Amino acid sequence: MKEIKAFIRSHRIADVIAALKEIGHCNLDEKSGCRNLSVFAVKGVLKTVDAQEQHYSIELGQEMINEFKLELLCEDQQADDLVEIIRSTGRTGSRRRVGFM
Repeated sequence: MKEIKAFIRSHRIADVIAALKEIGHCNLDEKSGCRNLSVFAVKGVLKTVDAQEQHYSIELGQEMINEFKLELLCEDQQADDLVEIIRSTGRTGSRRRVGFM
């Protein structure tokens, strides 16, 4: 069993979830092998190309962006395929390095 975590910009998360469901390996049923898909709203301290994405957080005293943290469990043999789907669908076009655990 593998755990995949990814931080995804708010305007890409719906497409990533749809792509995961579309492949048939991640339909969130007991038979698919992909389980416990969770999505959390988070704030990130990132520089963006589009200044409209950033806002100033009074609580944190920083410029922040809103994004989502996606977590899912999958069978070992599915991990590489799922990471590639998340990476390609979640891509924003920026040259920022994307890391997966």
